[in-house]
Amino acid sequence: MKVQLIAYTPNPEKVVAAAAKLCYSNAEIDTLLDGLTEEKSREFVQMLASMGHESPTEHVSFTFAIEGVSRSLLAQITRHRIASYSVQSQRYVNLKQPEFVTPPEIAADSRSLERFNKAMEMTAENYHNVTRMLKAAHKEKMMADGMGEKEANRAAEKKALEDARFILPNACTTKMIVTMNARSLNNFFAHRCCNRAQWEIRQLADEMLKLVYRVAPALFVKSGPPCVKGPCPEGKMSCGQMAEMRKKYEEMKK
Repeated sequence: MKVQLIAYTPNPEKVVAAAAKLCYSNAEIDTLLDGLTEEKSREFVQMLASMGHESPTEHVSFTFAIEGVSRSLLAQITRHRIASYSVQSQRYVNLKQPEFVTPPEIAADSRSLERFNKAMEMTAENYHNVTRMLKAAHKEKMMADGMGEKEANRAAEKKALEDARFILPNACTTKMIVTMNARSLNNFFAHRCCNRAQWEIRQLADEMLKLVYRVAPALFVKSGPPCVKGPCPEGKMSCGQMAEMRKKYEEMKK
């Protein structure tokens, strides 16, 4: 897994503070930013957090480049609807050397790992074979219909990939660009940093949190699973590790 923060709203804490200032004062837009030093902006943002006033944090966004994650993770992250996603297409991209994410529990068991690796090798072989066969059939038909060889070759490959991709498993890796505003990010962290979240998306959430905390600590000082700032909401399903989780996220934000 590789995660990079490639763009974000400049001076995010100042922007959030300005939005909140407009809500709570008679400030004019020409003087809205006056007096909003880095320190004052941070104090304003911290006050908002203590009040539970989250809407001003929607005015700043963060964009991540992510690769080396599974299609299984893709299915989970796109459930977070207030976000923008651009994902590498299996329809247009020929995965000449498909890569796969190996779950840690499989990697730790030699017999399971052997079976998993064989399955992935067979999957890749079948993907290539079906792509090749479909492409040849489509190309022959297209050329018979009068299409030039070069054009038919491109069109046939695209059409073949549309169907050959159905062979690829959830373990197949993908790449994506993800943009979320700060409020959506905090919601994402609350759900996906939790010990009950699936291991891969939990790892991704932790990496994303580390990156945004460096550039806007006041916006994410209380970010993480719900138990970081209050009681665990999971009831009987709680992992029972509140103290350990609080320590983990305290260390992460030093």
